[in-house]
Amino acid sequence: MAPLYRYLAHPVEGLLNAPAEGTAHLPVLHRRPSSSASTLLATKTPEVSLPWDEKLYESLKAENEKELEAIQKEEDEATEKAGETEIQAARGKRAEYYTRIGDKEKAISGFEAVFEKTGILGTKIDLVLAIIRIGLFFGDKIFVKKTVERAGTLVDSGGDWDRRNRLKAYQGLHLLTVRSYAQAAPLLLDSLSTFTSYELCSYSSLVIYAILAGSVSLKRVDFKSKVVDAPEIKAIVGSGEDKLAALSGHTSAGPAAGDEDMGDASSSATPAPTVVNLTTLGGQQESEPAVDFTPLAKLVQSLYEGNYKDFFGALGEVEVNFLSQDRYIYEHRGWFVREMRLRGYQQLLQSYRVVGLQSIANDFGVTIDFLDRDLAKFIAADRIPCTIDRVKGIIETNRPDDKNKQYADVVKQGDQLITKLQKYGQAVRLRGSERG
Repeated sequence: MAPLYRYLAHPVEGLLNAPAEGTAHLPVLHRRPSSSASTLLATKTPEVSLPWDEKLYESLKAENEKELEAIQKEEDEATEKAGETEIQAARGKRAEYYTRIGDKEKAISGFEAVFEKTGILGTKIDLVLAIIRIGLFFGDKIFVKKTVERAGTLVDSGGDWDRRNRLKAYQGLHLLTVRSYAQAAPLLLDSLSTFTSYELCSYSSLVIYAILAGSVSLKRVDFKSKVVDAPEIKAIVGSGEDKLAALSGHTSAGPAAGDEDMGDASSSATPAPTVVNLTTLGGQQESEPAVDFTPLAKLVQSLYEGNYKDFFGALGEVEVNFLSQDRYIYEHRGWFVREMRLRGYQQLLQSYRVVGLQSIANDFGVTIDFLDRDLAKFIAADRIPCTIDRVKGIIETNRPDDKNKQYADVVKQGDQLITKLQKYGQAVRLRGSERG
């Protein structure tokens, strides 16, 4: 664990002990298996400190070196007495060990070395997925994006149905970390019915991510069918009756990846596992700690039913109990809360032409001053088409006219085209004068 300890606690280079941040602290609250370290600094709490201890670091380093020597000895023996399979197994074991101790560069290099010597497509995909998890842990979003695309290319070249489904969860989670909730929602929701990527996160965590992404991005009709009424979600966050109804076999939230190709699933089944089976790296399904999904259930139900006072209360609980407790979405919690407030305002105001400020404030359980300040930000950003009249104490909505908008777009595009033609004409005249 020496590399990970140095990555977190080093007084100069450590993530938690960054300059001018003082002594770092690890989170004391229980966290689900979301492990991006990019926001550890922001989520620290004062209860537990992680000071730098040179002696501890050296002892950890000695333990790591001892274990690596044993792995190297195993590889040397395999080179002398065994075949390529055993050599690959030893190399895979080294890469897994580097991953466990938090040595990012050597872990990636180790998996790449195994990848180069592997001919089985399924094992190659497993190796790339393992590399993606390393990138997610260290919060390297650019690296993860490239590696996810690489995994997609491999899957498209002939990957089996199981790995295609697992990749959807990886893609969805990556998009969640870069705030592409609209793209992440369908992938996460589709993964609910066939989820097997326990090496990535728990099923409870996937449900949380799917609900959050769907709530903030889906249109009302899709929100109803894919989140509110989805049996996979009801089975986790629903009431007793909802859970029974979900287990009765209603339509799922979405198709699994490759469902259209399931007719030949038997011919594209996962190949027999080799000695180097990196699918199981951290992937054993362990018993999940109990999670109280009540705030999420209240958020979904109150938003759909238009109970905005309960919706605002549930949104605050979700921020405290979920958004602030997960390293993948912690850094986006402020944005998520704002977007959900915006969604509530938009949903209510679309039913009115003119409505009183006091009435809206009562509906949301806030003061007029707060409502005025909050709405003003969205109005200034053209997110809500309305105006506030504080003198009369009303809000007037400006319903967008599609025809007028289309006319304005045509005029704007025409102006741009005329400008380009004028520039082109000037350039042609200039060249003609030069020739003359």
